Amino acid sequence: MSPDHEHEHDTAHYLCIGCPLGCRLEVDAVDGEVVEVRGNSCKRGKEFAVQEYTDPRRFVTTTVRVEAGRWPRLPVKTAASVPKDRVADVARALHELTVAAPVAMGDVVLADVLGTGVDVVATRDLPRAA
Repeated sequence: MSPDHEHEHDTAHYLCIGCPLGCRLEVDAVDGEVVEVRGNSCKRGKEFAVQEYTDPRRFVTTTVRVEAGRWPRLPVKTAASVPKDRVADVARALHELTVAAPVAMGDVVLADVLGTGVDVVATRDLPRAA
């Protein structure tokens, strides 16, 4: 076989979080393209494996500081998943954020976090301090 016909083959392993079964997945890829997924018991497993191999993403859930609120911290989460390699940066940005009470559940507390196109939203109501 000549060097022109060599292809890079890769096999990756994941534990599926698509449903409660927790299947052990194996992904075969050639030149960065997924060619086969094994071990999945459902369609979500295959979709998870392809996503995890090609563009791993995670939700970020944490709390932010609140001024004039009944409580000092507000639970928040990303409205969608962000690239896995940006999770620490998103967490840092939220650590530096302070919002003013009152806040309603679902309010956007930080739009388009770090240019990811994903908003950060409040996951509960937080009234002003009495």
